Amino acid sequence: MVNDFKNKVALVTGAGSGIGLATAKAFAKEGASVALADYNESAVKEATKEFKEAGCEAIAIRCDVTNETDVANMVAQTVAAFGRLDYAYNNAGMHVPVVETADALSEDFDKAIAVNLKGIWLCMKYELQQMRKQGSGAIVNCSSQSGLVGTANLGAYTAAKHGVVGLTKASALEYASKGIRINCICPGTTETPMVSNAVADRPEHMAAIISAIPLARMGKAAEIASAVLWLCSEGAGFMVGQVVTPDGGYTVK
Repeated sequence: MVNDFKNKVALVTGAGSGIGLATAKAFAKEGASVALADYNESAVKEATKEFKEAGCEAIAIRCDVTNETDVANMVAQTVAAFGRLDYAYNNAGMHVPVVETADALSEDFDKAIAVNLKGIWLCMKYELQQMRKQGSGAIVNCSSQSGLVGTANLGAYTAAKHGVVGLTKASALEYASKGIRINCICPGTTETPMVSNAVADRPEHMAAIISAIPLARMGKAAEIASAVLWLCSEGAGFMVGQVVTPDGGYTVK
């Protein structure tokens, strides 16, 4: 992948921490200009400051991916700053309380769908408008291992992540002939603040998760980032509508 990303522009949502930040760093390391977007504005501003101090081209954008105006402005700011948009990693997401379906709250379901599924759709909508003008681009949507298999006590999250897989496949078919590749990544349980917070009060749940992973450990954010960059690279030029699953073997069973 060396030099694939020089003079290119990448947009990463959920870039304030975890997999999003690791992916933004990976793009920057390979020479891309990077737009870091996150609901947490202070987090991306701090990260962008570090990028610039390291000699990388980067901007910070506050974006609520459930807000269409925010998303449209995010893409517009990226293009205004760098002139184009070559890659987008739609990573922003949220977890939900670990609870049986019968005890889940309606508002938690609505929020999970809004952030984890509609947010992906909104981001793609505006990214694709720009990429369609250019006649080129690559998008990677972030689903989850829960987008491929059922996860008990995470009904809303599982439903949303399954939706991302389907949305990716449908959109990929629409835009392959227009020079735009769209693929999906389904990470397994990864060492991120979101995962830590989700099971902070359920250590037994985390122990059960790790025991079910053939590699017997969680993934690292940098490992997921490397898969995203490969999907965006010329080396993955024949990958369209595919689901790449760095999950330590969890879904192989």
